[in-house]
Amino acid sequence: MGAGAEFAVNCDLVVAADSAYFALPEAKRGVAPIGGALPRLIRTLGLQRASEFALTGRNVEAREALRWGLVNRVVPRGEVVSEAVRLATMIAANSPDAIICTRAGLRQGWETAAVERAVDITLEREFAELQKGENILEGLRAFTEKRAPRWKGSRL
Repeated sequence: MGAGAEFAVNCDLVVAADSAYFALPEAKRGVAPIGGALPRLIRTLGLQRASEFALTGRNVEAREALRWGLVNRVVPRGEVVSEAVRLATMIAANSPDAIICTRAGLRQGWETAAVERAVDITLEREFAELQKGENILEGLRAFTEKRAPRWKGSRL
């Protein structure tokens, strides 16, 4: 609730327990959620769902949050950490440079109004550096040689 829900809205991935619920009760208390949730809710949920969530202050159960696109997975309470680690392990198996560049592109798209500007920023910053690194060559070489890549530490 409140700041906890704002943390979730600002996360890249959210794994929720099946017993979890989310709420922005600030309007019920005479304040407003100002931790970055409001503009991000619009982009994630759309105007109508974001408005319902923020203006009513009602509790949204995990399964409804999943349908809305606020969370990625809903699992039994005892499996939240293992599911989060499973997702993190899948991410960590990829090129660290590619992950940094991809995440930067996602965040730019989320935080920048114009798609073209978000692409330009990511191309100028992270992608330019990605192309200079060893990991892009290693990934392409491993693909060609039909083997698992051996990633180096990120240069980004």
